[in-house]
Amino acid sequence: MTATAGPRSPRDLGRLRGELRVLLGAAPGVGKTYAMLDEGHRRAARGTDVVVAVVETHGRRRTAERLEGLEVVPRRSVEHRGTVLEEMDVDAVLARRPQVALVDELAHTNAPGSRHRRRCGDVEELLAAGISVITTVNVQHLESLNDVVASITGVRQQETVPDSVVRAADQVELVDMAPEALRRRLLHGNVYPPERVEATLSSYFRPGNLAALRELALLWVADRVDAALALYRDEHAIAASWPTRDRVVVALSGGPEGADLVRRGARIAGKGAGGELHAVFVARSDGLVERDPRALAEQRRLVEDLDGSFHTLTGEDPAEAVLDYARSVNATTVVVGQSRRSRWQSLLRAPVSQRIVAGSGDIDCHLVTHRWAGRGQRTVPVPLSLPRRVVAYVLAVVLPVALTALFALTPGWTEHEVPLLTQLAATVLVALVGGLLPAVLAAVVGNLLVNFWLVEPRLSLTVADSRDVLSLLVFLLVGLAVSSVVQAAARRTREAAAARAEADTLLALTRHGLATDASVASLLEQVRDTFSQHRVELRVRDVPTAPWRVEHAVGEEVGAGGPDGQDRPDRPDTELPLDDLSGFALYGRGLTASEQRVLTAFGIQAVVRMERRELAETAAQADTLAARSAFQTALLAAVSHDLRTPLAAIKTGLSGLVDEDVELDPATRRELLLVVQRSAERLERLVANLLDMTRIQMTSPAPELDAVLVDEVVRAAVHALPHVAGRVELARSELLVRTDPGLVERVVANVVDNAVRHQPEGSPVEVRYEADGDRVRVLVVDRGPGISRERREQVFQPFQRLGDRPARAGVPEGLGLGLAVASGFAASVGATLTPTDTPGGGLTMVIDLPAAR
Repeated sequence: MTATAGPRSPRDLGRLRGELRVLLGAAPGVGKTYAMLDEGHRRAARGTDVVVAVVETHGRRRTAERLEGLEVVPRRSVEHRGTVLEEMDVDAVLARRPQVALVDELAHTNAPGSRHRRRCGDVEELLAAGISVITTVNVQHLESLNDVVASITGVRQQETVPDSVVRAADQVELVDMAPEALRRRLLHGNVYPPERVEATLSSYFRPGNLAALRELALLWVADRVDAALALYRDEHAIAASWPTRDRVVVALSGGPEGADLVRRGARIAGKGAGGELHAVFVARSDGLVERDPRALAEQRRLVEDLDGSFHTLTGEDPAEAVLDYARSVNATTVVVGQSRRSRWQSLLRAPVSQRIVAGSGDIDCHLVTHRWAGRGQRTVPVPLSLPRRVVAYVLAVVLPVALTALFALTPGWTEHEVPLLTQLAATVLVALVGGLLPAVLAAVVGNLLVNFWLVEPRLSLTVADSRDVLSLLVFLLVGLAVSSVVQAAARRTREAAAARAEADTLLALTRHGLATDASVASLLEQVRDTFSQHRVELRVRDVPTAPWRVEHAVGEEVGAGGPDGQDRPDRPDTELPLDDLSGFALYGRGLTASEQRVLTAFGIQAVVRMERRELAETAAQADTLAARSAFQTALLAAVSHDLRTPLAAIKTGLSGLVDEDVELDPATRRELLLVVQRSAERLERLVANLLDMTRIQMTSPAPELDAVLVDEVVRAAVHALPHVAGRVELARSELLVRTDPGLVERVVANVVDNAVRHQPEGSPVEVRYEADGDRVRVLVVDRGPGISRERREQVFQPFQRLGDRPARAGVPEGLGLGLAVASGFAASVGATLTPTDTPGGGLTMVIDLPAAR
């Protein structure tokens, strides 16, 4: 099977671009490379300049033999991590400039450092230079089918090529082989070495896998052929249908019979391989269309469940719109339902189904009967306003009487047809004002008055002339015709106003939906205001058989008294299911069908917002879990490294102390005890920071706020650090702060400990205090190397040791958690921790606490 692109445009010809021919296979071993070399030999025999740019023989003897007689461009060598890789030498091929280059394995990934990441990029460069290329690729390497192939074979291909590259080829030829024949090739050793045959036959090359891969390849090439055919038909303005594949178009009217038509169309499309199902609904271009929105929504879902596509078209003539669509997709069959119109309604205009059948031409039509056929489409009359009808009835009596009196008192007019014409005009006027019944009344009254006062014999209702009977009938027919026009105009006016109101409402809904901070509650408020309801509920349930529960609601409670002092009913006035798991309940007044259609749009927005909120919550939970997972991973890595040193020191010191074979002098024994003590203190500090950091990551510490002296809190924190004794200079203060003294002690202790680590020898860390209104600042000042401004945010992240110095005597190392713990505890008590520059060099950590009143 070969797919050929349409003719090139003059612009493409002007670029002298080479032609691309792709040999597509369903699996390795079907003979793509052999077919490519065969084509190379055929072209070379015709005098074409052909070279082999790159061919992978994979040790196959027959493929290597087929290379003989063809010029092979030497490959270039690339060294990567101690391994020498051979790649196609694009520059050498460009310098050689043949007419045709044979390039194997289009989806190959080039070695690092190559000009293009994929071989398809090399091929594109050759084509741009005017060199035609014949290449090979397997269907499992197509990007769009990678997941499908992985689900079939259990093997995900790492090397893929974009579908657009293959679709842009001038020719795509399928190199096909039956699964049984390919397995025989494997058994004969023509594909893989004998030691790999048994494993491949029982895994990737199982008969079911090969059959599925073959079907994928056939369908992909068939789609490519179909696209080329559509292009050809467009370029040659061919409107007639070419039935190359079963494409079934189902014409939907918006009525309840649509589900039956869709199922019938799906059965027709499913009779042959590759059949397509298209469902079409035509909406009138003026927006005034009678349809059941819920029925259409159900039919759309049914079409999608049957792997079809649903399309909404706009047009004045539904029959013509359906046929135009059918011809555009090259349909073979149109499925249409028998008209729901009655015989009387069909007399005015042929039903859509009949017009589709009459205009289908060479497209087959299936006319499906259903239980709603021929029942008629009732048009609910739109009543005119009461004042207008009262005026019409008054005119129906007054106008005929006034005109009759006028002609009776005017000599010479009674012998002419003028009285009848004026009475006819009066009937038309009454019909325009009040519709059918007032027009009939005006016609009867006018005719009787003319007959009684103006026609011989006068003062009698005797009809002496048959023309009087005819005039009465004319009066009635004119009144009927004009009144029907008035009723239709009134109905269309109301429909247009309703459509405009729907459009305005949907526009407001769209604007509201585009707001990023729009909530479901605000949407329900909009529903409540739009439809004048007392209460609006959005109900959900977990399964279709479960009872409803209220997820969101706005308005007055059900049963509670409203502004009018009356209790609200427990049962909603309008219930609108959106799907099996969600729906609206409205209390206030029942909604019309058109209002329910608009309410459905609101419901879709509400469901989308709930899903958006759930996705945001899920994403937030995922981020939290990812952060915790990253923290736990880093924690384990840090623990495994940093706890070893104090544990090893403790173990070594204790071993020396308890070893009875070693005589220790008092000084050495004391030194070992100090080592054990310092290591235990260091271990205690590390474990405390680990526990504190875990507490901050997993839960938010609950502070117990109290008014305390800041000086007492700071001194308690410093005294808890034995290794900083004599290295901290504390100021005195009588300032009160409102905080949790235990948590703030941990903050100060970690900040002071960090400052001592970086303070130069012989210079103490200073702790000072500042009062500023309702805030008290604790300043921990060191003269160390400081931290650059762009890196100050990083010091509060766990496991950071920015610019740490090597451990000094008496100053234990840490996990890099001290400032992270301090920042977490500070945030929990409403404090802030800010690094600033120390004048003259160094870093000052400012702990900002709320003052006690």
